[in-house]
Amino acid sequence: QVQLVESGGGLVQAGGSLRLSCAASGSIVDVAYMHWYRQAAGKQRELVASINAGGITNYADSVKGRFTISRDNAKRTVFLGMNTLQPEDTAVYYCNADLLLRSPSGQVWRNDWGQGTQVTVSA
Repeated sequence: QVQLVESGGGLVQAGGSLRLSCAASGSIVDVAYMHWYRQAAGKQRELVASINAGGITNYADSVKGRFTISRDNAKRTVFLGMNTLQPEDTAVYYCNADLLLRSPSGQVWRNDWGQGTQVTVSA
């Protein structure tokens, strides 16, 4: 069974830091783009940061200079370092990845989501 499992969320005071992790497991041949999204209560899910297999990154303007996305290709894991957290960063954070999977008919690309991890920043 292919799955993305996030960890590292929690409660932190404003100005604090957290580091999220997301590990892909299962019958995976390769992992292309990996992303972090977030969804605050009552709002739409938004893209926070992306990284391709070569390490090229992109960030939402709201997190530039505070968040850092990175990955360990050997462990099929993506990280999100979050510094100077603010109450407006409070959300459920989701990992998303483009996965090349083994299937009975060969290989197939599929986009998968993790279950989400809660990040709460208190004022």
